[in-house]
Formats: sequence, structure tokens, C-alpha cells
Amino acid sequence: MSETFKDIRLFVAVYEERSFTAAAEREHATQSGVSQHIRKLEDRFGARLFSRERGTVAPTPAGDSYYRRCIELLRAYQAADSAVRGYAGGLTGEIAVGLMPTMTRCALAPALSRFIAAHPNVQLRVVEAYSAVLTGQVRAGALDFAVVPGFPGLAGLKSRLFLRTPEVLVSRGGAAMTHMAPVVLKTLPPLKIVVPGAQNARRALIETYLVSNGIAIERMIELDAMMGTLGVVANSDWVTILPGIMMVSDVERPLLTINPIVGPILPVELVLIEPSRRVLSPAAQAFVDILQEETARLNAVWTAYLPEGRAG
Repeated sequence: MSETFKDIRLFVAVYEERSFTAAAEREHATQSGVSQHIRKLEDRFGARLFSRERGTVAPTPAGDSYYRRCIELLRAYQAADSAVRGYAGGLTGEIAVGLMPTMTRCALAPALSRFIAAHPNVQLRVVEAYSAVLTGQVRAGALDFAVVPGFPGLAGLKSRLFLRTPEVLVSRGGAAMTHMAPVVLKTLPPLKIVVPGAQNARRALIETYLVSNGIAIERMIELDAMMGTLGVVANSDWVTILPGIMMVSDVERPLLTINPIVGPILPVELVLIEPSRRVLSPAAQAFVDILQEETARLNAVWTAYLPEGRAG
């Protein structure tokens, strides 16, 4: 504790206790030490802060004025001290994370809340983009890691399975189909379907599934904007196919109609990619662990709706 701050603490104690002895006991000091600090302040200011007459200690007008300013200083010091102490105990550093809308729409908020509470001193940057953009940024080292749909190996990247989640059919709320009832796409009338752009790793998987299972398509449009896709579906007779993890929040509040796809199931594998030339920092690994726990918790919703719990 600096001498100036100690002087202020002792002055405030004397002012509030109206006693050098009581102030010394409160601040774990000696009476003579308190007297010396008060005398030093008075010598520095050239003004008496307390009158000491007939065994009493009373503040002077100068003492009253100084006390008001000292209280402000002590409160500011305590606020600053508490703010910094809130960052103690966790990891430090900077991390940059790449996530698709699939992850940011549902899993990011609970994961971020947990991570910040545990590691408030980590500077975290989250980039939302589609798989092609995120893959390029991870290879370039601009991101510590990203979660993207599975794809064939690529030089400069290390990958591992992060989550397997079912694809689900999404249509407007109040559509003819029953919300959350499993559906066989082949039995439906020809679909007007919104699909992601060719750069999205899921595009080829969806098209292959539709063709190989003889699913009738009336019309197909390409839209590389997730919020736009959901808006089109919510306000028209167009449908789309999206990863189940993304639509978990819509299960209990069906603003959209969600139907798990069966016969056969259309799964999507999400992988975690990182630069092969380096390992994840402790902070980045901590975020991965929390994010994976939250996605697994949310993804478990689909277990009740798919045959033999084949959610992933």
C-alpha cells in the first residue's frame, strides 16, 4: 500500500471514529503511527484537519472537505480493485474462432457464456462464415480453429470429428406437415428447395442424397445467406434442409416446422480444423471443450425423434 493511500485510509478512519485510538484499532496500526500520518497530512496541506481540544477529536471545515474527496477516492480504488480481481483465476491470451451459422445460431451463446465466466481475461474473437471462407482463414493462420462440415483432407490442416448431427427438413410454421414428426422425403410432393452455394461443403452432400434416393424436386434455388434462407422459408412454400443442431431452439417454439429426415437418415458430420503446423493454445482448447459439451447437449434433443437414437 502506498504511503499516500495509507494516509487517506488512516485519515478516513479518524474522521469516522472521532478517535485516534479507535482508528488505530480499526486499521491495525498504533495510535502514535496514526497521529504521525495525520500530522504529515496537515503539514503538507498547511491546514488543520482535526481540532484536538478537551480530549475530543473533531474535524475542521478543511477536514470535512478532504473527507468527501477521500471517500470518492476509496470507492474508486475499491471498484478498480474488484474489477481486476474478477479476471483472476482463469486463462489469458487471445483466440480467434471460426464458426458457421449452424453453430452460432444455437450453440455459441451458452458456450460463450460459460467460457467468459471461467476465463474472463481471454480476448476472444468469433468469425461467422461458411466453410470455404473459414477453411481458408484457418490455413492462413488467421483463425486458431474452425468448425465446418466434413471434407476430404487438405494440406496444412489437421481435422477431427467434432459432432455428428442429423439434417432436418425446415418449412414454414403451420405447414401441412406435423411439427417434429419424422418424414421420408421420397413420399412428399415435389419440393421447392433452398440449398447453399456450391462453395458450401453441404451442397454436394444434399444433392447426392436427393438424387440417390429418388426425391422429386420441383425447383431449386441457391442462397448463401442463412438468415435469408430462414426468411424465405418462413414466408413461402419453399423448404430447406439444415443441420439439426442449428434448429434445436425451434423444437419447443415452432415458428418454423421442423421434421427429422428418416428412410434413410441424412447426417452431417462437423469437423474441427486447425493449422497442422501448430497446436491449440490452452485458451483455445478450453473453448473447444466447452463448445463441444454444449453442442453435444443440444444435439441430444434429436435422440427421441430418430430410430434407435441415431442422432449422432
